[in-house]
Amino acid sequence: MEKEDLKVLNKGEEEEMELQGFRLCPWRLALVGVGVLCTGGFLLLLLYWMPEWCVKSTCVPTSACDAEVVLLRSTDEFRRWFLAKVRVMLAPGSNPFHSLDTQTTSPPSPPSPSMANGDTRPPQELIRSYVDYQPTAIRYFTLHSTKYYWNERVQNFEDLTGLEDLNVSCAALHSEHSRGLTRNQQEYRKLFFGVNEIEVKVPSVFKLLIKEVLNPFYIFQLFSVILWSADEYYYYAVAIVIMSLLSIATSLYAIKKQYVMLHDMVAAHSTVRVSVCRANNEIVEVLSSDLVPGDVMVIPSNGTIMPCDAVLVSGTCIVNESMLTGESVPVTKTNLPNQSPGESGDEAESAYSTEEHKRHTLFCGTNVIQTRFYTGELVKAVVVRTGFSTAKGQLVRSILYPKPTDFKLYRDAYLFLLCLVGVAGIGFVYSIVLSVMNKVPAKTIIIESLDIITITVPPALPAAMTAGIVYAQRRLKRIGIFCISPQRINICGQINLVCFDKTGTLTEDGLDLWGVQRVENGGFQQSEEKAYKENLVKSQFVACMATCHSLTKIEGQLSGDPLDLKMFEATGWILEEDTEEETSLHNRITPTVVRPPKQLLPPQPVLPEQDLELYDLPSQYEIGIVRQFPFSSALQRMSVVARLRGEKRMDAYMKGAPEMVARHCKTDTVPDTFAEVLEGYTKQGFRVIALAHRRLQSKLTWHKVLNISRDHIETNMDFLGLIIMQNKLKTETTAVLQDLRRANIRTVMVTGDNMLTAISVARDCGMIPPQDAVIIAEAMAPHDGQTARITWRYADSPSMATSLEEVNISLEDVCHIYEPKEQERYHFAMNGKSFSVISEHFPDLLQKLVLHGTVFARMAPDQKTQLVEALQDVEYFVGMCGDGANDCGALKRAHGGISLSELEASVASPFTSKTPNISCVPSLIREGRAALVTSFCVFKFMALYSIIQYISVTLLYSILSNLGDFQFLFIDIAIILFLVFTMSLNPAWKELVARPPPSGLISAPLLLSVLSQILLNFGFQICAFFWVKQQPWYSVWTPHADACNVTSPTNMSDRNSTEVDDHNIKNYENTSLFYVSCFQYLIVSIVFSKGRPFREPSYKNWPFVLTSLTLLVFLLSVMFYPAKAIDDFLEIVCVPMDWKVKLLLLVLVNAAACVVVEKSIDVSADRCLQCPSKVAPKARYMHLAQALSVDPDWPPKPTTTTEAKPRPQNGSSCLMVSNS
Repeated sequence: MEKEDLKVLNKGEEEEMELQGFRLCPWRLALVGVGVLCTGGFLLLLLYWMPEWCVKSTCVPTSACDAEVVLLRSTDEFRRWFLAKVRVMLAPGSNPFHSLDTQTTSPPSPPSPSMANGDTRPPQELIRSYVDYQPTAIRYFTLHSTKYYWNERVQNFEDLTGLEDLNVSCAALHSEHSRGLTRNQQEYRKLFFGVNEIEVKVPSVFKLLIKEVLNPFYIFQLFSVILWSADEYYYYAVAIVIMSLLSIATSLYAIKKQYVMLHDMVAAHSTVRVSVCRANNEIVEVLSSDLVPGDVMVIPSNGTIMPCDAVLVSGTCIVNESMLTGESVPVTKTNLPNQSPGESGDEAESAYSTEEHKRHTLFCGTNVIQTRFYTGELVKAVVVRTGFSTAKGQLVRSILYPKPTDFKLYRDAYLFLLCLVGVAGIGFVYSIVLSVMNKVPAKTIIIESLDIITITVPPALPAAMTAGIVYAQRRLKRIGIFCISPQRINICGQINLVCFDKTGTLTEDGLDLWGVQRVENGGFQQSEEKAYKENLVKSQFVACMATCHSLTKIEGQLSGDPLDLKMFEATGWILEEDTEEETSLHNRITPTVVRPPKQLLPPQPVLPEQDLELYDLPSQYEIGIVRQFPFSSALQRMSVVARLRGEKRMDAYMKGAPEMVARHCKTDTVPDTFAEVLEGYTKQGFRVIALAHRRLQSKLTWHKVLNISRDHIETNMDFLGLIIMQNKLKTETTAVLQDLRRANIRTVMVTGDNMLTAISVARDCGMIPPQDAVIIAEAMAPHDGQTARITWRYADSPSMATSLEEVNISLEDVCHIYEPKEQERYHFAMNGKSFSVISEHFPDLLQKLVLHGTVFARMAPDQKTQLVEALQDVEYFVGMCGDGANDCGALKRAHGGISLSELEASVASPFTSKTPNISCVPSLIREGRAALVTSFCVFKFMALYSIIQYISVTLLYSILSNLGDFQFLFIDIAIILFLVFTMSLNPAWKELVARPPPSGLISAPLLLSVLSQILLNFGFQICAFFWVKQQPWYSVWTPHADACNVTSPTNMSDRNSTEVDDHNIKNYENTSLFYVSCFQYLIVSIVFSKGRPFREPSYKNWPFVLTSLTLLVFLLSVMFYPAKAIDDFLEIVCVPMDWKVKLLLLVLVNAAACVVVEKSIDVSADRCLQCPSKVAPKARYMHLAQALSVDPDWPPKPTTTTEAKPRPQNGSSCLMVSNS
């Protein structure tokens, strides 16, 4: 394939893929068909498992535009292959957003009257009506519920998301897209965007069965069963079939249940009847499945579940977005900013984006609770995305098509299986050579040589490996942690870094009002505990607290942001809203009114008319909220326009981040001690909100206020003061973080809150110890010809009270005081803006920063996800714990994401905790460690089981014997399955230890353990095999042999007079090896079933102890107290008592040797771990830490600046510059 024929799909996005075009080749297809026939269908299976082989063996390369089949490969670390068939669609045009009249292929005559009035014909008829006019043939393929269309202009396939593809401005959405579509336009767009539904098809049981049965392992089992049946091992074959059927049935039930749950979650309210505006101003009712981008939807006044993503162009909505964000607090959505005639507005001219304009966007699946409108106006929204392109659709796609779990254990398991296959290959060749030398019939040679392969790869391996995970999942469920991705439990055992959201996770969800600090005459007053006072009731400060919020009444209860709720409740005021009936009576109404309670208003005579200041107004008054500018995380503020009833002039009130509010106030109204007072509060961990007020001009009429931009309102304000909110730590937080620190698990805070508040909380909870330094990295993006730069400063430095340019402390003094000594630790802190700049302009520095980064403040949801990815890039195993609000992306991306929210957003998180605090984190890691160690124990045991059985069979092949059908059955069912499923029951150890469990099977201690046990057991089997032949009573066994009652084989001469067993199962070698190997299975299960420090000791696992004792007693009984029925069933022969005693001694020595060797390996491994200097670092973050520990320029000195040099092709470089 030529380089230029390789296309890149979704460039720069998470789902980036390489695409190659192919077309079918008849002669290759014919050759493959012959190959399928010759291999009995095995080649077809191979091509099913390997899509790239399937395409390359049946097709020839061609250009992407002519392709009949496309082969895609993901560009991520997994490099997965996908295959898709290219289809052709006939349409009147090639661009869904073009008018039908402007298409080159449209009919020359005007449309018929029926079409102009809104044709009700289905899309197929619409296509048929254009057939005579040579419609455009559009090539497309579907992958992961997304359609990709061929774009001639860019010569590549592209997906269509919606109106955002047009890069349309906010003003254009109002002027060009708010009138609605004609019926023809709607049908035309539907050809491209399809039906508006998020369809989760629940596959039939038959389809799921076929897909499950075609798994390579079940095909191998089928091959094994056929082979055993041919060798007349019917009982064992039936047992394996029953096991496989149980495994398949369990798997099908779990998969079907997950599909049904997801289908039910998505199907609820997925298709509803909605009202849409047509281009001729007609409002028609249609099914929501018929909506397309560009349709104008009328939001009903009593609310609805949104069937698509749509942007509000008129009216206001109260929306519950818990399905997407996990936050149950209703959100106010306002109409998209529109540019008034003759007015310029940057926001109106900016391109519409669902992310940037989410305050104006109604997302699919969210619940519109209420709408606000004026007489004669409808609440309208323009549909921007439909189907799987919506926010809900993307969430469902991420669940339907998750990224594979990349974990070293599973990679190593495949390598180990390959090694077992290699061992099986040696046995395969050995058995063929031996059989040919002994002139064994060809049929027997084939069966016995293939049988070696089925013995070496144990059929019960998958069931055994999942047992520990299933038990861990049950234990997690008992402590209130629910898991939707069981394979992640093992990965959680490796977690060595946990990111925590702050509000609602480390701290209490709600905020308490600690106090207020008002400003009068340009200076701060003494802080006051509460605003619920008679002398404050008529102050602008309290008026701002009472009006500047987004609260609403839902079913008589105040609802909204917790901060707004606490602030409003602190005033003691009352909020009233007009009902819909009252609203419709007025042309101009005040939808929300606030007033103080009568008991707060002192009786006083009405003063003569004065300057109409608020504090001079009569005691009975109400303030109406005329317009809201909702809180924006980008602007870090919100504002309202309010009017006192009976007043002409209006007031503007603003609240938000103190630094942002102060920037919009008159300089003379902001106290000189502002920075000092603010720093004092934030260092103590308080959440500080600033308030401001402005008296608007009388010329600003009601109509003008409703259309004015917020930039005109939020300027030249008077600074009113500060509200100090307290966000208390949850009681469990400090103790849990201490447990994690003792276990050498790093903790990181990722929050949307203020930087200094976050640092203070990090110190309070112990995330940053008191003696550790905190270095704040402030990054500036390139501007005015200057390159990007990072300024470093220490959080506890006195220079923080002033600007960076006014540092008066010399560099030498600062370094002497604040530079961390060699033994001291340091932590980096940065905000979301700095994180973005560093990610873009200092990529080589980012890894160094995340190595010691502890506080990440003002982080947007996508930045949280990027941080998790940056930590994973340096090979940390990352856990993420959040309350569901804005954490969905990071929860999904982390190795172990734990949501503290039980809402639908938790569907995206692998784990959900019923306990609303972080105590679930150590519990999950402990269970993960226990499950991981259990997986290692089980895998080692299963490997030893197959090798021990392989050794027995190989030794018996040398005398043309084998294990009997019921011997296999007893070993595989009675011994192995019972031991495996009970040895997995050890619960997790009660505390987290500093030592991490091994991450993979390919490690020195584990390999040494397995190899030493193989050699020991091999040695003792060889010993038993040859020792039995040295016994004085030994002879080749015959049905008349009676070694139990003779001391010499004098009467064995007529052994050929009776019929000998065809398979030669009954003989002394078989019986001896059967006894020894059965004890060996028991020995290795006990040796490998380890307890502390990750699991409870095995003696506390009573099912395992009971199983082991039962098997021991049974084996000793069979050995020393033979029963004819059992001997006949197991096809064992009688041997003298002295030989049984010798075998028992051999077994005891075997057990002692296995225990001693395993214990020695464990002790050696512990010593190596206690001397880390002798162990080379494995993970990338360890290498990085080692390199930085000897770097004299790291960490950066305070008051220095790092500038970005022009980046070469292969990366970036930085320059450390001293700030003078």
